[in-house]
Amino acid sequence: MTRNQTGVSSMGDKDMTLAELKEMAREFRDRREWERFHNPKNLSMAVAIEAAELMEQFQWLTEDEVSRLAEDRGRLELIREELADVVIYTLSLANSLEIDVASAVVNKLAKNAEKYPEDEYRGMSSWLDADDGGGA
Repeated sequence: MTRNQTGVSSMGDKDMTLAELKEMAREFRDRREWERFHNPKNLSMAVAIEAAELMEQFQWLTEDEVSRLAEDRGRLELIREELADVVIYTLSLANSLEIDVASAVVNKLAKNAEKYPEDEYRGMSSWLDADDGGGA
């Protein structure tokens, strides 16, 4: 575990649980008295805005340029920060609505497994290739 400039512990994916991340997001919000702003509408909009900022990092890149992103440490850091913003707002939205993220993900994957059986959908470039027009 290391500490960054803000004093927040930095751990890897294998070291931290979703519950710990949700609590860190909650504590960050509470220490700034932002709870009144963190309603589901505002948080869902923040997720979309931050997702757009993440997409902006890929806008106009060729496939070749995307494949070399790991070599561009500056751009990779910008992507990392935008991805973190998306996750932080998503966890904050889950906090606001008291959604258990792990069970929501597991349940959605199970639902998708039924909707998109491996044998029928393996190798498809898009769910749009499906007969019903798809929809995640």
